[in-house]
Amino acid sequence: MPKLYVSNKDESARMFKSDFLELFTHVHWSVPIIIFLPVVIYCLVRTSMEHVVGTYEGISLFILGVFVWTLTEYVLHRFIFHYEPKSDFGKWLHFMTHGVHHDYPNDTKRLVMVPSVSIPLAALFFGLFYFVSGPYYVLPFFAGFIFGYICYDEIHYATHHAPMKGRVGLWLKHHHVLHHYKDPNHGYGVSSPLWDYVFGTMEQTEERNMAEATIPGRK
Repeated sequence: MPKLYVSNKDESARMFKSDFLELFTHVHWSVPIIIFLPVVIYCLVRTSMEHVVGTYEGISLFILGVFVWTLTEYVLHRFIFHYEPKSDFGKWLHFMTHGVHHDYPNDTKRLVMVPSVSIPLAALFFGLFYFVSGPYYVLPFFAGFIFGYICYDEIHYATHHAPMKGRVGLWLKHHHVLHHYKDPNHGYGVSSPLWDYVFGTMEQTEERNMAEATIPGRK
C-alpha cells in the first residue's frame, strides 16, 4: 500500500509568500486553552450567578454540550475537512485547511486550529445555540461544547507528539494514527471514536491490533 503522507519530520509546507500572512498559519498547542478556557469558565460562572438554571440541569447541559461537540467534530472532519473539490481554488483551499496536515502530520505548529478559524466558528455556533435555547440555557451548553473542542485540539496534538500512556491514551493515539497511515477514509473521530462506530467508519480490528508495530517514527 503506498504511503499516504509526505513527511514524518516536524516540518511543513509554506502557505504564503508573505511572512506576515504565513505567521497566522502556525499556532502553538496552548493557544486554544488560552483563548477558550476563559470562555468556558465565564459561561459557567454566569450560569451559577444568574440562578435560572439549576445545578443538575447545568451539569446535564454541560455534558450534552460535550456530546454534541463529538458529533460536530466527526461531521466537520469527515464531510468538510475530507471533502475533495475539483476546482483549482477548491483544491488549494482543501490543502490549506486539512490536506497539509495529512502531508505533514507531525508539524507541531499546525496541529490545533488557528484562531482566525476557531474564533469565528465558535461565534457562529454560539449564535446558533443561542437562537435555539435562549440566553440562559445556552451558557452551560456552550461551555460544554467549547470544553469538548479544547479536548479535541489537545488530544489531537497529543496523538502526534505526546507519549499518551495508558490504555485509553494509546487507544486514541492508534485510532488517529491509523487514520493517517492506513486509511484516511476511516477513523474520523479524534477525541472520541463513538461516531465512527455509529456510522460504520471504524478501522478493521486486525489493523488496530497491528497499529503499534507499524507506526512510523513513533517515540
